[in-house]
Amino acid sequence: MKLDKTDKRILAVMQANGRVSNLELADLVGLSPSPCSRRVKQLEDAGYIDRHVTLLNPEKLELKLTAILFISMDRHTPDRFERFEAEVSGYSEVLECSLITGQSSDYLLKVVVPDMDYYQEFLLGRLTRIEGVTGVHSSFVLRKVVDNGALPLDHL
Repeated sequence: MKLDKTDKRILAVMQANGRVSNLELADLVGLSPSPCSRRVKQLEDAGYIDRHVTLLNPEKLELKLTAILFISMDRHTPDRFERFEAEVSGYSEVLECSLITGQSSDYLLKVVVPDMDYYQEFLLGRLTRIEGVTGVHSSFVLRKVVDNGALPLDHL
């Protein structure tokens, strides 16, 4: 499926407001409701729309500490990486986990927790106990300068 101008507008509006009604979306992109609904369904079926989520306010949920972690592993083997990835995938505190290159680390994690005490327990009680983890370097977010979950579409 090749995206046209209307598809791109649909994606842009939906990224900005996931709760937009089909009627409002149709009006914003210049379609009638039925064709707009069909377009959204096609974008979903083609995999352009991955999922619909609701973003929660971490401070209202008393999740005030965001940490960026660089994880080093002892061995670079598929089974070691698979075990690590399976383990951290089950941790609700982990918002993102990426296998990275170009650093002295193997993984980059973005973690959100209520406070430093909770972080210490998470780090020492769970994360460093995963088989193969040899090092963790932590940085803490002082202030978010850009917090945009929308993907750029200008290049399409």
